[in-house]
Amino acid sequence: MKTDINQSLAIIKRGCDELLIEAELVEKLKKGVPLRIKAGFDPTAPDLHLGHTVLINKLRHFQDLGHHILFLIGDFTGMIGDPTGKSATRLPLTKEQVAENAKSYATQVFKILDKDKTEIVFNSSWLTDLGAAGMLKLAASHTVARMLERDDFSKRFKGNQPIAIHEFMYPLLQGYDSVVLKADVELGGTDQKFNLLMGRELQKQARQPQQCVLTMPLLEGLDGVNKMSKSLDNYIGINEPPEIIFAKLMSVSDELMWRYIELLSFESLETIAKWKADVKAGENPRNIKVKFAQEIVARFHCQADAEKALNDFQTRAKGGIPDDVQKVTVAITGVSASASIGSVGIAGSIGIAQLLKMAGLVESTSEAYRAIEQGGVKLDSEKVTDKNLQLNKGVTVVAQVGKRKFAKITIS
Repeated sequence: MKTDINQSLAIIKRGCDELLIEAELVEKLKKGVPLRIKAGFDPTAPDLHLGHTVLINKLRHFQDLGHHILFLIGDFTGMIGDPTGKSATRLPLTKEQVAENAKSYATQVFKILDKDKTEIVFNSSWLTDLGAAGMLKLAASHTVARMLERDDFSKRFKGNQPIAIHEFMYPLLQGYDSVVLKADVELGGTDQKFNLLMGRELQKQARQPQQCVLTMPLLEGLDGVNKMSKSLDNYIGINEPPEIIFAKLMSVSDELMWRYIELLSFESLETIAKWKADVKAGENPRNIKVKFAQEIVARFHCQADAEKALNDFQTRAKGGIPDDVQKVTVAITGVSASASIGSVGIAGSIGIAQLLKMAGLVESTSEAYRAIEQGGVKLDSEKVTDKNLQLNKGVTVVAQVGKRKFAKITIS
């Protein structure tokens, strides 16, 4: 049993930032019964990226060890807005926004977790019924001074930035979730430590066994510096096309690759240690990156997609055009002839910038112009240098923007 516990601890602690309190977790494990493992997610956005999956991967580790997973969707607390790390009060989500995002979460997490062994819970189930009296009782459990110990609240207070009263309720409600669920362990990012410890304190006040707290690091984005975020465009979305996921992972630096592997791969610690030894002995890190990228693509799509993504990547790396370029028809009939230069020319033709926009390869004509200036646009493998290039109706071309975006466009 001691060896089993040590092996379990090695898996549980893999990639984690902090485990509080390890001795307590050992005692819980010694009982030999499945522990109740909680992690909460506020459905503030409909799409998950790899940064979000760091916690979900750790839940899978616990699940593989036989423990009971409580995937908590904070549909009630999501309407407050988690103030963690925020320099200003967040706008609350509407019930409709929360419900829609929650549906998306529930679908996406089962690409990692075993659906049959995961209990999805919504904290509106008990927080709605808490009522005014319950909220006041909960608020009385802590002082304002205690709340201001939290780093983001402290910074905002010292900087004369407003803190709304309801924001103080967020960590209390998150902690109360642990009381209701009788959590043995709660997981969260390093920025959630205050909230996670609040669960321990409220369980103590409720005379329950206190949960252990396990914090996971915040995954850096593709820039290797900032936290992965859609707003910074340094993210890898788990619903992105296989070839995009693969190419983005291949663009990760050799140094950052190991952090990604540690936090995101399900390969054994022994296998990863061997990979590191192989690279140290002279193997090209690119080979390891390919294995990792295929694993991630297969997880969120399928193995066939992973193989195809590799072939596409290799084709693009050689300057070629992938076999299954998406086919797009751009109809120029009815397009305003008074559009800006480079958009529409004489009747029956269309400007290159407008064409790329209508084909979905760029968000705007301005982005198209920038890509052309930077040498990132090709038509039938030939670089485009003329921003005012016009293409006639009836023409079919293969357009490329950057290294990853291709489309076979027919102008009608």
